[in-house]
Amino acid sequence: MDSSVPGSEEDRRYMMAAIRLARRNRGRTGANPCVGCLIVASSDAGARIVGAGVTAIGGRPHAETIALEEAGPSARGATAYVSLEPCAHIGGTPPCARALINAGVARVVSALTDPDARVSGQGHAMLRAGGVEVQERICEAAAAIDLEGYLSLKERGRPYVIVKLAVSTDGFVGVRGGGQVSITGAVANAQTHRLRSISDAILVGAGTIIEDDPSLTCRLPGLEERSPHRLVLDANARVPVDAKVIATASSTPTSLICAETPTGARAEALNAAGCGIIACEVEAGRVALEPLLRILGEQKISLLMVEGGREVARSFLEQRLADDLLLLVGPRAIGNDRNTGGLVRSPVQPDEVPAGFVKVGERRYGDDRALLFRRVGEE
Repeated sequence: MDSSVPGSEEDRRYMMAAIRLARRNRGRTGANPCVGCLIVASSDAGARIVGAGVTAIGGRPHAETIALEEAGPSARGATAYVSLEPCAHIGGTPPCARALINAGVARVVSALTDPDARVSGQGHAMLRAGGVEVQERICEAAAAIDLEGYLSLKERGRPYVIVKLAVSTDGFVGVRGGGQVSITGAVANAQTHRLRSISDAILVGAGTIIEDDPSLTCRLPGLEERSPHRLVLDANARVPVDAKVIATASSTPTSLICAETPTGARAEALNAAGCGIIACEVEAGRVALEPLLRILGEQKISLLMVEGGREVARSFLEQRLADDLLLLVGPRAIGNDRNTGGLVRSPVQPDEVPAGFVKVGERRYGDDRALLFRRVGEE
């Protein structure tokens, strides 16, 4: 065993199970972090899980409350594994740290300290003051990946941004005037929809709506209700009111991001469709992205997926506002003698990503490759 890794092998095993459990409701807990909790009791027969909980849809009740309720009297003398520091403040429910103390839990193992100023370190302190042994930072890096949106919102006041691009093997993202072009296959496309299902919002440029008229929903069977809030950069009010995203705004939240709030007939049509408007600063005729991210942070959007438009992706990358870059690389070329003039080259290539990004993962989805790059160092 590597002695530099904190915690025992058993602690790490149960903590990873708690982290995986939390993924069940990822993207569905509103402004609250999605946390997993396991209550593990030991006896002469060995350790066993007596209670399990994940933050409920909408954010209440918390994972610890659910796990303790399931464990009942078996929680006394047990160990609680929690993927985020138990809360210490009184909000919609009493503090989870106090609930763990009252239940007689002997030991709490946590992965991350909660950056929320109302909690940070205070949950651990409350537990220790109540006679509970506390072990911190077990599987910290793994928990941080799943909570990256929440951590970004609390630490930076803005969403965690994932820029996703589908790139052909000859380096293009589409054909201008050609409508939607199939670059990746069914397996990779399903992964895109899975990412949509855990994102709070998805953002594209007006050009993508005008050119492709996409739905931007999650269409995986059983996950349709997890479609994210759709955001369209539309500084110059170009998006037609009969676009799919506007026509379906009453069922899937949609907002246009404009320089000014529309008026007249356009405003009436958007309002009738249920489409929202976010007024934002404009620079050189385009929506100013950094102020926009602050606005989205104020609206508790923690994980933002940027999916659509070469120029939009380029802007996020050049302004160092992208945290992750996900490239889905298709197996075929889309360029030919007839469409050379209309080809849209990707702003990045698999072997030419912006400085500051490092590759942290690569997977195969059928015939497609998925390359994940993460920004490191200073923002």
